[in-house]
Amino acid sequence: MIHTDLCIIGAGPVGLFAVFEAGLLKMRCHLIDALPQVGGQLSEIYPQKPIYDIPGYPEVNAQDLVDNLMEQAKPFSPTFTLGERVDHLDKQEDGSFIVSTSDKTKVHAKVIIIAGGLGCFEPRKPVVENLGLFEGKGITYMVKNPETFRDKKVILAGGGDSALDWTIFLSKVAKRVTLVHRNETFRGAPDSAAKVFDLANQGKIDLILSANLKEVSGNGVLDTVTFLDKSKAEIKIETDYLIPLFGLSPKLGPIADWGLSIDKNAIEVDTRDYSTGVDRIYAIGDINTYPGKLKLILCGFHEAAIMMHSAFKYVYPDQKLSFKYTTVNGVNSF
Repeated sequence: MIHTDLCIIGAGPVGLFAVFEAGLLKMRCHLIDALPQVGGQLSEIYPQKPIYDIPGYPEVNAQDLVDNLMEQAKPFSPTFTLGERVDHLDKQEDGSFIVSTSDKTKVHAKVIIIAGGLGCFEPRKPVVENLGLFEGKGITYMVKNPETFRDKKVILAGGGDSALDWTIFLSKVAKRVTLVHRNETFRGAPDSAAKVFDLANQGKIDLILSANLKEVSGNGVLDTVTFLDKSKAEIKIETDYLIPLFGLSPKLGPIADWGLSIDKNAIEVDTRDYSTGVDRIYAIGDINTYPGKLKLILCGFHEAAIMMHSAFKYVYPDQKLSFKYTTVNGVNSF
């Protein structure tokens, strides 16, 4: 049995920053994540993607942000269970919890903090025959290492921010990049869309609009992708890689059975302290919802700071919390 003050479910950026905020209040944390490494979506889906809205960083790569958050949490010696899914939550007579994972790891904690991002997420896959035959053999749903695509022919399909951002980034890496979208306009940021149109006008990428994926083919590995344009004419493109970027399908998994209030796969919280309505359980980051919610990392950081001051009363019920700035107190390790 692992004993801790706080059990944080989710080791993404918000969960990692929560360790720092807990440490300032002398609360110990154990983090559990189904992924084999810390960082959540940042490490798993777009580690080399630049992020522009972290205060103090005009631009920071996703993995660099994760590394910095780990360094920030280091003085407070968090412990981790990685590559295991949380399966059960059992409340004890004293109000604390025992968390059990898919590999039978057990964690005893006074407070549960759900920071699981989108929950158990998986990519939305296009409905195309034989798609599974080429997964890992030319078809991938994320860009883990851009160098994989250096000097290769790459097709990206999608119209959101990920499709636009990776088209711009890979145009400097790949031999040839083709972006295919089923509509004439994009859902992603207007600035990114403008950059993509500029690249197409300069002949640095191929841009195909109003076209839908029809089939994939190859001899053991992917070599051809076929699209249908709006007149139903076939467009065949030879390629080394196809990257469909149609977003993620979030699933709460076992968390959905914990008696929490759920709205569209998100956990409803009280914005005074991001509590869930179940005593000693909080939810922060993309997994929660409330009026005016913005799914931004920086908003999750704010939520982590606020909720830790509420969790303090369960860890130290006989102490009065005295708020002090780090510029006054500094950052002291355990």
